[in-house]
Amino acid sequence: MDAALLELQKDLDEVKELLGKATRKRVQDVLYVEQRKLETEISNKQQTAETLEVQKPSAIVPPMSGTYTVKINNYGWDQSDKFVKIYITLNGVQHVPADNVEVQFKERSFELLVKNLNGKNHSMTLNNLLKPISPENSLRKVKTDTVLIMCRKKSETKWEYLTQVEKQTKEKGKPSMDTPDDDPNAGLMNVLKKLYDDGDDEMKRTLNKAWAESREKQAKGDMEF
Repeated sequence: MDAALLELQKDLDEVKELLGKATRKRVQDVLYVEQRKLETEISNKQQTAETLEVQKPSAIVPPMSGTYTVKINNYGWDQSDKFVKIYITLNGVQHVPADNVEVQFKERSFELLVKNLNGKNHSMTLNNLLKPISPENSLRKVKTDTVLIMCRKKSETKWEYLTQVEKQTKEKGKPSMDTPDDDPNAGLMNVLKKLYDDGDDEMKRTLNKAWAESREKQAKGDMEF
């Protein structure tokens, strides 16, 4: 994942975290709108990168003895309602025979093996997926310099993380919001201010309306924090 996509993913993670802590419906609605915008932007950037990237055709490397295997460590991921999608960049993969790209799916994992690509095998194993998948309905697609792994969700719910390990690591590192010295609304208000500063006219109108209604309720003694 390149630097721009990584920053967008960090923004998305923070919005999701604040959405989970927000209690006011209007604030939740605003954060949800921003979440969907970020998810769409990430997906569009990934698709645009695939479309615009121009590569010179490379010759198919004939089978050779002594081929060794390298591990794939870098990938990006996205999701739709039905699928979790893992993007793996492998230059020239579209030129190897289709049978050379093998994927074995299990309920909480998958294994990818690309054989004899530029004289090497390439393998990737991803264990402990966040939620169960349907192996029989999962598939792989080969695109220009990319293998797309499509894991069919067993339930059409949102995945906050790709793996259990990622969830445990990120949630363990989250600062506590319950300490007496912390302002539980400070982080949320900072994000709302950023959304206003960076947002389009529609976003600014939505936030202005939400703030105006909040101040009006607060003046009447109905504001709850």
